Amino acid sequence: MTATTTSTVFRVEPQPWYERAACRGRDADCFFPEKGGSTRAAKRICQTCVVQVECLEYALANDERFGIWGGMSERERRRLKKRVC
Repeated sequence: MTATTTSTVFRVEPQPWYERAACRGRDADCFFPEKGGSTRAAKRICQTCVVQVECLEYALANDERFGIWGGMSERERRRLKKRVC
């Protein structure tokens, strides 16, 4: 997945689970909304995904700070990490 936000390009190393991801082939901008933008569409896609757990685990393990991963925003992932740690 590649996304461009405010002239910054994020590149994600392809993961084996991504082949089965519901977001594959979708507009990456949906998963990297502008600050204050809606995350609803991305989260709706994530709810149908068979690799949602793997995606979230990847984001947590790699400290992904931007975008929707595994159905969670960056703020939600931070809260989750605080509860677990």
